[in-house]
Amino acid sequence: MALPFSASLSLPFPQLSTPFCSTRFALPTNPHRISRKFNRILAIKDYGPTELMNGHNYFPDLVTWMQIRRKPFEKSFAVIVLFLQLTSPIPSILHDYWLIAPAQAVLYSPETKIPRTGELALRRAIPANKDMKAIQDSLEDISYLLRIPQRKPFGTMEGNVKKALKIAVDEKEAILSSMPDEFRENGSLLYASLTDGQAGLKTLLQYIKDKDPDKVSVGLANTLDTVAQLELLQAPGLSFLLPEQYKNYPRLTGRAVVEFAIEKGDGSTFSPKAAGQPRNTAILQVVVDGYSAPLTAGNFAKLVVEGVYDGMKLNCTDQAILSDSKLGKDKGYVVPLEIMPSGQFEPLYKTTLSVQDGELPVLPLSVYGAVVMAHNPDSEEYSSPNQFFFYLYDKRNAGLGGLSFDEGQFSVFGYTTMGRETLSEIRTGDVIRSAKLVEGQDRLFLPKQG
Repeated sequence: MALPFSASLSLPFPQLSTPFCSTRFALPTNPHRISRKFNRILAIKDYGPTELMNGHNYFPDLVTWMQIRRKPFEKSFAVIVLFLQLTSPIPSILHDYWLIAPAQAVLYSPETKIPRTGELALRRAIPANKDMKAIQDSLEDISYLLRIPQRKPFGTMEGNVKKALKIAVDEKEAILSSMPDEFRENGSLLYASLTDGQAGLKTLLQYIKDKDPDKVSVGLANTLDTVAQLELLQAPGLSFLLPEQYKNYPRLTGRAVVEFAIEKGDGSTFSPKAAGQPRNTAILQVVVDGYSAPLTAGNFAKLVVEGVYDGMKLNCTDQAILSDSKLGKDKGYVVPLEIMPSGQFEPLYKTTLSVQDGELPVLPLSVYGAVVMAHNPDSEEYSSPNQFFFYLYDKRNAGLGGLSFDEGQFSVFGYTTMGRETLSEIRTGDVIRSAKLVEGQDRLFLPKQG
């Protein structure tokens, strides 16, 4: 069993007090111990006249007959048990737990459509108009339908797109009026693209009618990109107020993009891109999300702008690529653990989530390339002021439900959206040559000095 990233896991194995099954049968040797009911008359019909006899007289003969027949019966029963053990999907060692409710017998396995890509998680995290969210939900269901092998449910997909198109047409005014005035013109162009453009709903509908799953997949991705762009125009800032005690912290009130240039510490090169040359430098782009983690994202963006990560060495484990922890506490703010629970409107602070009870974050850890702040060495209620890591999610190291054992325990604040394939090539000693905030500096608010 895989162990959690932050701590080892010890699970008690059930000790069985009895063997799985026994083919030994105990028969009463004292006929007088039989119940009074058995002392009544027993009728035995053997294709002849019915003979009535007393139970006490009949029982010794019954015992003798069963003792003679017991050996063949035991052998037959053993064969049946062996057959069931070989064919049953339930391990025989858990026989004592068959009558226990599944939730008590095994680790909790949450039913979730948790995002499995950074792009999907980021799109769901945008606090947009409810009509746009309804369109998004309807289209995202098609992603799950496309995974069905062989005969795809194109009829259901067609219904989903028609539903999304009807919402877009009927709620046009509400969709556009929820944008600030300065974004309205751009929003109108994106709206037209969503309904009638080449990357829009009508084009996607035609691909579905043609029953071409490849075109449907590409068309769906393009349409969802347009949906996300419209949603971002509807969310120019935070949808909640920060707690009073955190208003003097740096904060990011939206999205930002950080670009990392990574070099090999030993002078070697990264694998070439398609039909290209080996690369001395690999470029990663990370989308930082202030909608769900404004303090964590703000502190990180401030450190990037100050050049704190330029020239920093990286350390690697099987599950993460960590920035060097030798900067000390004087670089960055000691930000409280900050996690936005799914279905909530503001983050929780200094509080982890109980995945076992169904609590899930808006920005899950269980995504390859998630960008996360390490814990503060002094208290797990706070994040490190400057140490972050790229999480290398692997379902082979995950728990039931495909979730990381550390889900809901760290402040996730972004995802690697470009260069994910390079993460597997990074080794201990490789260097962040530079880290730059290439988008979103206008959304970064810094505390007033003095």
